[in-house]
Amino acid sequence: MAGFPGFPKDLFKFLRELKKNNNKTWFNDNKPRYLQSVVEPMIEFISVMEEPLRKISPHFRVDTRRNGGSMFRIYRDTRFSKVKTPYKENVGCQFRHEQGKDAHAPGFYVHLEPKNVFFGGGLWMPPNPELHKIRQMIDVFPKSWETVINDRKIKQRFGGVQGDGLSRPPQGFAKDHPYIEDLKRKSFYLMQEADESLVTSPKFIKEVEKSFQATAPMMKFLCRCLEVPY
Repeated sequence: MAGFPGFPKDLFKFLRELKKNNNKTWFNDNKPRYLQSVVEPMIEFISVMEEPLRKISPHFRVDTRRNGGSMFRIYRDTRFSKVKTPYKENVGCQFRHEQGKDAHAPGFYVHLEPKNVFFGGGLWMPPNPELHKIRQMIDVFPKSWETVINDRKIKQRFGGVQGDGLSRPPQGFAKDHPYIEDLKRKSFYLMQEADESLVTSPKFIKEVEKSFQATAPMMKFLCRCLEVPY
């Protein structure tokens, strides 16, 4: 695997300053800096991740395009957000399943934000038909799900499966089901937190690779539920 030196320290400095100056004038004045400290290293990181990700699974896509690729846009869609500032105050990328059309497909994710760095894999807020398939699989094959949640690496690295849930059991599932809290989930993901110092270190990319590898039991389960290859 080719080396990645880590993200420049100015990435977090830029994001901190953006939070204090979240307006078009400041951003346009700092556009060259954004390209140099954020976009270019993120594209390099995405590119270098292609080889380790292919070893984990050949069915997740690495896309180095600056627009519409693995890197998320920094421009906020204010039409559907309560926050009306024009720019997101974090940067991130995703490696989506080849059969996924949007972020609601199984995938791997990296999130970089001052004092809030995390990475891992899973499925975020899938549509109801896909969510129902996952719940059915947990219900019908509880032993398979038990293998996922009891996996040693998952417990050690992530602390367990995460994801917001319903306040009540979903319709059609017994309220006394042994995995009712998992059946109530609306998302299923595993995320590892990290310090900013790791992100600016050459060790960062290897830690992300290890994290992605550790998600395998759950990612395989989710892909099986949705009838897509892992």
